[in-house]
Amino acid sequence: MEPPDRPAPLERGLTLRSLVLALALAFGATLWIRRVEMISHTTQISEAVPVVPAVAALALFLLLNPLLTRLHPRLALRRAELVVIFVVMSVAPTFSSVGMMRMMLPATNVAQYFATPENGLAQIWELIPSWYGPRDPEVIRELYEGAAGEAVPWGVWLQPMLLWGLFALAIFGAMLCLNLLLRKQWTERERLSFPLVQFVLTLTPDNQRGLATVLRNPLFWVGIGVSFIYNLLNMLHAVNPAVPAPGVGFQVGGLFTERPWSALSDLNIAWRPEIFGLGYLMSTEITLSCWVFYLLVRLSKVLATMTGAADRIPGFPFDRELCMGGYLALTLFVVWVGRRHLWAALQRVVGRGDPGLDAGEAVSYRAAFAGLVVCLAFILGWAVLAGMALWLALLYFGLILGVALTYTRIRAETGAPMVWLFPYWEQQKCLTNLFGSARLAPGENFQSLAILHGFAWLARGFYPTTAGSQIEALRLGDEVHARRRDLVWALLLAAVIGFGLAAWSHLDTFYQYGGNVLERGTTDGGYRIKLMRDAQTDIATWIKSPLAPDLRRNLALFTGFLITGGLVVLRAAFLRFPLHPLGFAMTLAHPHMWGPSLLVWIVKSGILRVGGVRLYKQLIPLFVGIVLGHFFTAGVLWGTVAVFNEELAEKYGIWFG
Repeated sequence: MEPPDRPAPLERGLTLRSLVLALALAFGATLWIRRVEMISHTTQISEAVPVVPAVAALALFLLLNPLLTRLHPRLALRRAELVVIFVVMSVAPTFSSVGMMRMMLPATNVAQYFATPENGLAQIWELIPSWYGPRDPEVIRELYEGAAGEAVPWGVWLQPMLLWGLFALAIFGAMLCLNLLLRKQWTERERLSFPLVQFVLTLTPDNQRGLATVLRNPLFWVGIGVSFIYNLLNMLHAVNPAVPAPGVGFQVGGLFTERPWSALSDLNIAWRPEIFGLGYLMSTEITLSCWVFYLLVRLSKVLATMTGAADRIPGFPFDRELCMGGYLALTLFVVWVGRRHLWAALQRVVGRGDPGLDAGEAVSYRAAFAGLVVCLAFILGWAVLAGMALWLALLYFGLILGVALTYTRIRAETGAPMVWLFPYWEQQKCLTNLFGSARLAPGENFQSLAILHGFAWLARGFYPTTAGSQIEALRLGDEVHARRRDLVWALLLAAVIGFGLAAWSHLDTFYQYGGNVLERGTTDGGYRIKLMRDAQTDIATWIKSPLAPDLRRNLALFTGFLITGGLVVLRAAFLRFPLHPLGFAMTLAHPHMWGPSLLVWIVKSGILRVGGVRLYKQLIPLFVGIVLGHFFTAGVLWGTVAVFNEELAEKYGIWFG
């Protein structure tokens, strides 16, 4: 009798060479981001899913590994090592992005620098804790205007950056612990598809030949060629308008000029090759739902215009509030679906239940739960120590983590390659809409409200994106048979390295050039500085004129919650119900989602009807090539052009967000 087959041993992904390469590439990515995003502001290579430097690393080893294999097989990187490098490169650059350090840094002092007798920011500055950052007016002035000799006063910034680093890592750690607790539920029980993971795996060479199989498929190169030609024509048109080009979208709203159809004037189909390509890996229910719900909401505006309601209700139909309501419903749905697994995990935490439940996990459920509790306690303690009411901190950070959890679920189930696929700002705004400013500042004590708005960068930050990268990293590790603990260490190291590099690059760049002129800013600062200044100015305005609860926006949020909840019930009651609740939340988060979803839904539906699943699988390399071709041409190549020729690069702005 033959012995049963033993599972293949798990591979080490976090090796010395993978760590050294990841660190070197992360440092290079930080310098790249500093140049093309902060100084020239010609493209946003960190505002992508995955970030452009991570795709560049994939492309580099896709071509380099076969050469190393020919020289000597041991020189080539194993798939597990490549996955670790990709994971570090997916997370570390996000801390230098527009949604992290670039907003967090001015949040600590923008009220002092921009204070005037008219705007009331001086009063807000007095509510900011002294340990948030330097209090010396000259140190702050040089941050925005540049320092003499371009020297950074590291001595006064070291302690605040260490404290903010712990805070940032606590949020990152809380989300990682949630993902560790939910990994088995999503990957082994619900078997979510993880389309982005499929994309990455297709581009990683195998361990025997060091060559990715997809490189031998002509359809893959056809896809790359399609994206290359699309971007090349746009680039040539930017240089010479006489060259015909497809542009970046089609303005459908331009066809509607008379009321009530003029309400569709902002309707636009965006040409987004990365959404179109990865949309092929999504279920047709998701892509169908995206364009159907977007058009239905737009038609509701037409009806409101017809009746005159749109003129009486500014902001109608409140897309972002509807989206936030959908996200809240989906957060409850995610918890409800995973309730049995979470309950079993909680039993393991207290020493009961199935001992094998967390066998093979990166960490035990007890350690993951303890990590979650410690991180949440640190976050809440920080907020309360800063002056925020405990109940408000619980609500706000509950919304921050809830939105991140739902976004992570969307990434796991759909792979939608967009950063802003969540209702940014709404984690904060829904609280002021619900309670008004007076309830958040009882007895005219505005410190709690000031701290809330000081955390505004979290509501528009990239934490949901990093949470999505975490669950995808764990799934990638499973697919290449890497040790799960290696992936967890890679994520933690990426966060520490990413924050450190972001703090260094931002302080050095701010004091060298002056924050006011970065991101094409003037005396009022760049866009991210303006956002944080406006967040503080709102409070100064409410001190004079309190903000009342916004019943209309609250009603829109409640409507979004009910619609999404209703869709969940309908899908549970009717097996073939075609509309998906994720599609409702996704499409209202960003207007660029619906157009590519419509196009790829038409294409994929036709392919499945003509050739079935077999033809669908045969054509996957074509669509993977379209995605890689766009990232490589518009991200890597054009991002490199931006380093050396700012004037040329700014003629064709490419934004992946």
